Parts: sequence; structure tokens; C-alpha cells
Amino acid sequence: MQTDRGAIGPFDIKRVLAALPHRYPMLLVDRVEELVLDRSIRAIKAVTINEPFFQGHFPGRPIMPGVLIVEALAQAAGVLAVESLGLAGSGKLVYFMAIDEVKFRVPVEPGVLLTLEVEFAQRRNTVCKFTGKALLDGKVAAQANFTAMIADPPA
Repeated sequence: MQTDRGAIGPFDIKRVLAALPHRYPMLLVDRVEELVLDRSIRAIKAVTINEPFFQGHFPGRPIMPGVLIVEALAQAAGVLAVESLGLAGSGKLVYFMAIDEVKFRVPVEPGVLLTLEVEFAQRRNTVCKFTGKALLDGKVAAQANFTAMIADPPA
């Protein structure tokens, strides 16, 4: 693993858990393949039939809800922000502020690896803008632009 502000990774689930406060059933990042500090991240969500949302979305035709695909992108962005800003283990949280230009292209079904690619679009002290794509076998399943705020957890 490099420490020269370049590409680092992969991160196993322990490193992901250190960067994010999310836990089952809301943790939607299983692995980080590559993270380029201050620039981008490529992470993986293993989509399995055991996900609790597949029980009702939809019986007979299970499809991952679009809002959870966007949430997975946001969690990948959270790992990128926390690692780039040196905040792992600090307790800081990354909160959604805006979600724009979301498009869903392909349904995400159980049994796939969803690749989450997120880049910084703009970075300020406590507010960051991101662009993200969720891919299935290299094809865009969903894409979004979103803004997040880095803040202390509620007291």
C-alpha cells in the first residue's frame, strides 16, 4: 500500500468499516479496489439474494432499489473523503446535501458485482461535490452527481 498521496488499495472490509460508520444492513461497500487520494475511488458492492430489500423489491423479479445504488455511491464517496482528508477513526460523518442528475440505465439484480466509481468534482473544507457511476460488467447501471458535508456526529 502506498502512502505518497497516490493510488492505494485494495482495502478489505476491516478498512472499509474503519472509514464508514455504516453497519449491516446499511453498509453497501464491501471492498475498495483502488483509491487515489484527493481524486477517485473504485469500490465493489457484492449484490446477493440475501439482501433484506430483495424480499419486497420485487417478489418474482428482485431488483436493487435505485436509492440504494445511489447510497452505495455515496458510501464509496465517504470512504474517498475520509481517507483523502485523513479522518479515518475520527468519528466524522459524511452527510448527503444534494443529489443531482441521477439516471438509472440497467436494473441491478442479485448475483452481480456492482462496481462503484466516484471522483471528486469539487472539494472545499467541509463540503465536497462528487460524480459517480455504478457499473455492471463495464456498463453504466446508474450515475449521479451529489454533494456531501463532513460534520461531527450528532451530540
